[in-house]
Amino acid sequence: MADRDWGNQTAIKEFILLGFGDFPDLQILLFLMFQVIYMATVAGNTLIVVLIVANQRLHTPMYFFLGNLSCLETCYTSTILPRLLASLVTGDKTISVSGCITQLYFCSSLVCTECYLLAAMSYDRYLAICKPLHYPTLMNSRFCLQLAAGSWLNGFLAVIILVSFLSQLLFCGPNEIDHFYCDPIPLRELSCSDTHQVILMNFILAYVFTLPPFLLTLTSYMCIISTILRIPSTTGRQKAFSTCSSHLIVVTIFYGSIVIVYLLLKHDTLRDLNKVLSLCYTVLTPLVNPLIYSLRNREVKEALCKAVSKCGFHQNVQIHLHNNVT
Repeated sequence: MADRDWGNQTAIKEFILLGFGDFPDLQILLFLMFQVIYMATVAGNTLIVVLIVANQRLHTPMYFFLGNLSCLETCYTSTILPRLLASLVTGDKTISVSGCITQLYFCSSLVCTECYLLAAMSYDRYLAICKPLHYPTLMNSRFCLQLAAGSWLNGFLAVIILVSFLSQLLFCGPNEIDHFYCDPIPLRELSCSDTHQVILMNFILAYVFTLPPFLLTLTSYMCIISTILRIPSTTGRQKAFSTCSSHLIVVTIFYGSIVIVYLLLKHDTLRDLNKVLSLCYTVLTPLVNPLIYSLRNREVKEALCKAVSKCGFHQNVQIHLHNNVT
């Protein structure tokens, strides 16, 4: 971005992501911690995708959407952590204005996409539990592809509008963002341009593109819970609930984190707490998602056991996984 005058000020070319600058003595420890988290996140989600592709028993709509979610979590983490790790190693906390807006675009797009993917997964569980006889017909391969493709397309197209407005803002200083990644609200607050249109557009997009999938997810689980409670046997209720419990946990963590983070963001006195909560939402959630699905899902455990046994580690690992299943 070329220098431009705004009154007596000059447009800035880069921002400073303060990150965890309040803890200079912990930079090495933070680097090692985030490095381990990033490697574990990529490895865990990649393993889920490989298992789903390689195992024929996992070629079902539920695992197809889970594979998409694992790909998304890997991409989401990769838009934040490599930049954070580099700043912890080099001490260089600067990021160009265009680089910041680019990071914001991919982060926001992937969050929006996750809203739709979680809604698709909840609808899949609704059909499986509430409409079991019609499930194979309704949730066919073509419809699954359409839901997944629509989730990715809607997520990335929706944020283009917001980013186009943000890219037209002028930033005159200060240029410090008290966060470890480029978030739209702190970025907007640094602008010396009129941000009313950006605020309005952000509000409209939030309701148009995130409220419908949230309502669909909520409605699906209300119907699912209602159907499960009507099952006469305890064993039947437990079996039905086990098919959606992992997804319900992921949905709760995802939407709970969003609500807490963006409510607390309005209060300046809670900015430090908000940064910690944002860390849980952006870094830890992609890490625990594959753990939630693998540790609570018998079919994923069995697929992992089968894959490991082919690699020559049959006996010990199979016994360990079998004990976890039972």
